[in-house]
Amino acid sequence: MRKLYVVKTTREFNDIIKNGVCKKNQYFVIHYKSNDLKYDRFGISVSKKLGNAVFRNKYKRKLRSIIDNYKKNYNNQKDYIIIIRKEAIEKSHELLEKEFFALMNK
Repeated sequence: MRKLYVVKTTREFNDIIKNGVCKKNQYFVIHYKSNDLKYDRFGISVSKKLGNAVFRNKYKRKLRSIIDNYKKNYNNQKDYIIIIRKEAIEKSHELLEKEFFALMNK
């Protein structure tokens, strides 16, 4: 995922979470809000309660690869904040990808 497609600042994160729409399932919480850009942007959050930095970065990498697969199919011009839940730990990549696609298609 290129830097262009990433939500980075705390201010943007908070704005999307407070003013955006929220969808949830067992593995992810997704907050989204429309943007004025011609592309989607994604922000990923993994709680410190789930593990150390190495562990959190591993799950961020997994989610980035799932997002790259998702981006090829859709372009909604929205900003997304994706929060990984505790139940997603130790699940297969295929299951996480399936659940992510199902949640994004709602």
